Amino acid sequence: MSKHERWNALLELLAAAGKVEVEEAATALEVSAATIRRDLDELAEQQLLVRTRGGAVAHGVSYELPLRYKSTRHASEKQRIAAAVADLVTPGEVVGLNGGTTTTEVARALALRFASGRAESPGTAAAGPALTVVTNALNIAGELAVRPQIKIVTTGGVARPQTYELVGPLTVGVLSEVVLDVVILGVDGVDPELGVMAHHEDEASISRLFARRSSRVVVVTDSSKMGRRAFARICGLDRIDLLVTDTDISAEATAQLTEAGVKVLTV
Repeated sequence: MSKHERWNALLELLAAAGKVEVEEAATALEVSAATIRRDLDELAEQQLLVRTRGGAVAHGVSYELPLRYKSTRHASEKQRIAAAVADLVTPGEVVGLNGGTTTTEVARALALRFASGRAESPGTAAAGPALTVVTNALNIAGELAVRPQIKIVTTGGVARPQTYELVGPLTVGVLSEVVLDVVILGVDGVDPELGVMAHHEDEASISRLFARRSSRVVVVTDSSKMGRRAFARICGLDRIDLLVTDTDISAEATAQLTEAGVKVLTV
């Protein structure tokens, strides 16, 4: 197991329990206690946890894995979801993307799909970018900014280091002035009663505004988020047109979404 894999595993344990003990982690990861101590010390230096006697605890009251450590979870499922969503986007559309690991994969899939050049309207020459992407995610903007065929619009705002998302009044100001054809939202939880949710209220409010400014709302999430609740509500299921997920979604969850009027696409 590489150091990066161990760090991912340790942070997963910390996210689940709020604390981690050296001996228990060493047994779970099948490495020495000395290795775990070194890993915890290095993670503490990055302010990803707080060292304690015999282990570590989560950094602060609210704990969330940084995006760079969540990217390996359900990676193949997220890539399949992204490819399927990219195929649903029409050339010339204006697409909104919030932050997250799944929407980052969607951005990459869109870049590949529209790599050939500019979109053309019927009976005209090249008439504008192949795609326009509006995002509040710095990492997505950075990846797409080098794609000349894609027009990238970024919001202002204050950056959250965990997710690279821009939030706050400056973000609201930009989004309030644009009109989107489709928004593709990554979420932290999907509940049949409460709708879709995010861990933080500032991110939820921006995602909610994305949905309000768009004609179509597509939610992308792996099946592990189904039935899970998070702190802040984005919107109800009645605002969602399509939810794209992996084939591990339960029949019960699919039925609940369908009953709420949400079309479900599994890949």
